[in-house]
Amino acid sequence: MAVTEPAPAAVSAGYEGGAAREGAAQEGILRRQSARESAARTYARALPIVPVRARGLTIEGADGRRYLDCLSGAGTLALGHNHPVVLEAIRRVLDSGAPLHVLDLATPVKDAFTTELFRTLPAGLAERARIQFCGPAGTDAVEAALKLVRTATGRSGMLAFTGAYHGMTAGALEASGGAQDVRVVRLPFPQDYRCPFGVGGERGAELSARWTESLIDDPKSGVPHPAGMILEPVQGEGGVIPAPDAWMRRMRELTAARSIPLIADEVQTGVGRTGAFWAVEHSGVVPDVMVLSKAIGGSLPLAVVVYRDDLDVWQPGAHAGTFRGNQLAMAAGAATLAYVRENRLAERAALLGARMVGRLQGLAAEHPCIGDVRGRGLMIGVELVDVGAAQDPDRPPAAPDASPHPPAPELAASVQRECLRRGLIVELGGRHSSVVRLLPPLTITDEQAAAVVERLADALAEAARTHRG
Repeated sequence: MAVTEPAPAAVSAGYEGGAAREGAAQEGILRRQSARESAARTYARALPIVPVRARGLTIEGADGRRYLDCLSGAGTLALGHNHPVVLEAIRRVLDSGAPLHVLDLATPVKDAFTTELFRTLPAGLAERARIQFCGPAGTDAVEAALKLVRTATGRSGMLAFTGAYHGMTAGALEASGGAQDVRVVRLPFPQDYRCPFGVGGERGAELSARWTESLIDDPKSGVPHPAGMILEPVQGEGGVIPAPDAWMRRMRELTAARSIPLIADEVQTGVGRTGAFWAVEHSGVVPDVMVLSKAIGGSLPLAVVVYRDDLDVWQPGAHAGTFRGNQLAMAAGAATLAYVRENRLAERAALLGARMVGRLQGLAAEHPCIGDVRGRGLMIGVELVDVGAAQDPDRPPAAPDASPHPPAPELAASVQRECLRRGLIVELGGRHSSVVRLLPPLTITDEQAAAVVERLADALAEAARTHRG
């Protein structure tokens, strides 16, 4: 029997009807999420989409729309969504009949993961490293690192930095920038655009280092000899602020000279994200402890602490967790680590990231509301400012008109919404949520990178026009 082709109008009506049904289904899911889930939910508020399929940089929503995902699970998806090597690694474990839950027992999957991870560690740490598998989130590994150095040194105080973000559990929050009434001393983190000393550059970093050294050595500073110092080589949630390499080396020198363990939080910066496999490698610093999560699990939950063997003074059971033996995450993680290493994706991130930053800096000439563009590798931030407001009176300018304008969180939120309308998912960060953040997968192509910058530029132009109006 012959098949009759439907008339164009019927095709159009059928497509529109399907789109309407998909849109209604998505709205229903979002409505139920709002009614059922905690008020603490975050990304779901700014990104009202329902992902149903994903591959690489692209997410497809339940309404049929496609988005370029520059959030990447807050940096978790080094290879993007559903990369073939990750899927194959997971399938191999599932098809093998291996146990999926083994606490901290030894398995071939864990052995392969640990071997691959140690292969990537900075020289000077790998040959004498120990690893502690923690609960599944980065904040669990931060807690373990704080407990580790306190146990090893017999001291309790910690040094951390303004603008830091180390997680959401109690100890991790103590070391983060918004903490109050805690056992952690907050030190100034150097930055150029909003330098805490009003000078920026090498001079600002030097003042930060001197302040730190004085606070530790001054017997009347009120700061007891600490158990450790924790820092991010690039502050992510703090607004994408790279630590100067020379300053990082100063922190390493002063902590080593005073027997203060240095903890590098590489939860978001690790696995090629910043243009080196580990962000500490930019400065040549070898920390005593590294906190790792996100990308090391290849999109699945996994967190570890890697540290010098002389700090390994825990008693059996001193730190544990029911879900520290995630076999699927270890398999996916080993595949991801190997793929990034073998395909030199860190070098690729450095080159492409520099190109994207250059293009975004070019937008600043057209849009005065762009106060600063910064980043390292594919960890990029665009800080938006309110050019209609007075400049910061508390920051003495290094040169005429050098003082930055106040942050513009409303404009940043508007840019995020306009990006979503154009099929681009971005994150906000910084002290006042005024920094538009880009964390694309390391597998992003040149064409996709150009599309990301183009969509962001369009969104920025529209948001700035509306904001001025």
